[in-house]
Amino acid sequence: MFSNIGPVQLLIVLAIVLAIFGTKRLRTLGSDLGSAVKGFRSAVNEAEETTEQLSDSSKKDADFDSTPVEETRKDS
Repeated sequence: MFSNIGPVQLLIVLAIVLAIFGTKRLRTLGSDLGSAVKGFRSAVNEAEETTEQLSDSSKKDADFDSTPVEETRKDS
């Protein structure tokens, strides 16, 4: 579908977009898009860190070799 688009056609499309929206609106759109991507990346990194912390803490809490009941029986 897009294999027949050349550089001249892209320049024409760019000129039309600039005429419709203007440079200021395109600039704000670009900065808004950039901040949205940055926020998404930070949320993904935070979720990965939380998952790693949960998996690390669950390994420490899953020790059932000696329970408090068994320890009191050994002492008696």
